[in-house]
Amino acid sequence: MPRMRLDKLLSHLNCGSRKEVQAMIRAGRVSVDGAPETDPAAKVDPDTACVVLDGQVQGYRAQRYYMLNKPAGVITASRDARHDTVLGLFPEAERRGLFAVGRLDKDTEGLPIITDDGALSHALMSPARHVSKVYEAVVEGVLARDAAEQFQKGLVLRDGTVCLPARLEILAEGAQTQVRVTLREGKYHQVKRMVAAVGGAVVQLRRVQLGGLVLDPELPAGAFRELTGDELALLRQPGADLG
Repeated sequence: MPRMRLDKLLSHLNCGSRKEVQAMIRAGRVSVDGAPETDPAAKVDPDTACVVLDGQVQGYRAQRYYMLNKPAGVITASRDARHDTVLGLFPEAERRGLFAVGRLDKDTEGLPIITDDGALSHALMSPARHVSKVYEAVVEGVLARDAAEQFQKGLVLRDGTVCLPARLEILAEGAQTQVRVTLREGKYHQVKRMVAAVGGAVVQLRRVQLGGLVLDPELPAGAFRELTGDELALLRQPGADLG
């Protein structure tokens, strides 16, 4: 990790506000690698420096970002007394502080982000951001001939729920139909309900993309890996245009 200002590091560690930790440093209450440090702007390596405040070692841990290929039958909750959760797919020592960004249904497979970054989670899930979510589904039944046009205009579901314009693409047709659906919101069972509104029934559902981040096709079901720097940058970009 790049070196960072000492006052910024201590502020990130919840030792006080930036102004408060600057006063602590100038008062001689902080040492770095065994030597007193009174300059708030001193640069330290968060991963290797031993920073001590009032005799207490202050440990730094960078925020964590994981891509998970969620299998069916697992719920996107931190803990549950009756069901297996996505955090149960992680080693117990790594679970503390982690949570899933948003929700996938128990029977839905594919991409959730697992992180401890609350600000990123809020940004991705905020209705005002309209971050795109892409799903691939296997559908039974006969879809209306104008199903794609109905999605593009924005559907009103049977219970009166109004859905924003979305994209429906037919990938393959046969005994079952394979479709790709792109949404910019995340209402309850939305893909299933929208497909039902145009004559189909979803029998298998998989999220393959969130914002600019695409699920790694080489990642097995139930496995996870850390995001690369480029992938994290993609995740921070606004949602894709559906026009």
